[in-house]
Amino acid sequence: MSLRNDRFLRALRRQPVDRTPVWMMRQAGRYLPEYRATRARAGDFLSLCKNPELCCEVTLQPLTRFGLDAAILFSDILTVPDAMGLGLRFVEGEGPVFDRPLRTAAAIEALAVPDPETELRYVMDAVGTIKSALQGSVPLIGFAGSPWTLATYMIEGASSREFAHTKKMMFDEPALLDALLAKLSDAVALYLQAQIARGADAVMVFDTWGGALSPAAYERCSLAPMRRIVERLKASAPAIPVILFTKNGGQHLGKMADSGCDALGVDWTTDLRDARERVGGRVALQGNLDPLCLLARPERIREEVARVLDSYGAGSGHVFNLGHGILPQTPPDNAAAMIEAVRTLSPRYHQAP
Repeated sequence: MSLRNDRFLRALRRQPVDRTPVWMMRQAGRYLPEYRATRARAGDFLSLCKNPELCCEVTLQPLTRFGLDAAILFSDILTVPDAMGLGLRFVEGEGPVFDRPLRTAAAIEALAVPDPETELRYVMDAVGTIKSALQGSVPLIGFAGSPWTLATYMIEGASSREFAHTKKMMFDEPALLDALLAKLSDAVALYLQAQIARGADAVMVFDTWGGALSPAAYERCSLAPMRRIVERLKASAPAIPVILFTKNGGQHLGKMADSGCDALGVDWTTDLRDARERVGGRVALQGNLDPLCLLARPERIREEVARVLDSYGAGSGHVFNLGHGILPQTPPDNAAAMIEAVRTLSPRYHQAP
């Protein structure tokens, strides 16, 4: 099925567009009253994630409200480790918790790579349901967490700021961590391949915690596994764009661009002009408004949108997005102001000379 709006995919391929496409990380979420109502019907977050019909409903909510240029599958990065049997639950006020964190060689050895069409069938059914409901209106983005980011949750057992258990393993037992990252690379590649088979038009790998690593550790523990995933995706589905995003990873953009991916997410700590110079036209760039800007007055939001557009400059290859996920306290009208500013201010950057 051809897409009525393929602006997002064209920008990822650095092809001409009439204006800069825009979508938001976490665009379906707690800042929307309609999402909160659907989540209440589901009972809890994990139950919502495991209900394909409700996942479809919340995926479409921001498109109905804002008319964005892409939909993103509603799910969670921790579905893969959950399917590996670690006992995932979400604790109010604390976030994700694993009942059986990985701390031993035996526990890591016992892990099996999940079959996306069995243990993660509910995600695949959600992808298919959403793709059908979109009816060719806009592209659907599939996603997964990076192996390094998933490993931190699996080893720590919960969210962390220091990653003490994970980094201890990294320094003391590097072969053990490498074994876990290899299994997660296989799992994530299979998971994204299955999403593509069910209809995802592009896929994104979220490396939330790669920025916590030293340059050498980043290259070994975060970038190398992502590179393996990109290689497998490009071998099986070369036409599907792949986006990599490392939060606080601006210093790594040049090496990330060498991975074979099509686009890189850029957070607000890196200027897009600098990012564009570092990648040298090899990939598209996505970003990078500070999510907290959306708590400001609409006129200030418009000024910041103008600044971000100007920092990228003329030409295609830019997807406007936040530098990370939209925050729950964001007024929906402020998100609408950002999107309208992109629509009205970006065409001048795409006019033929």
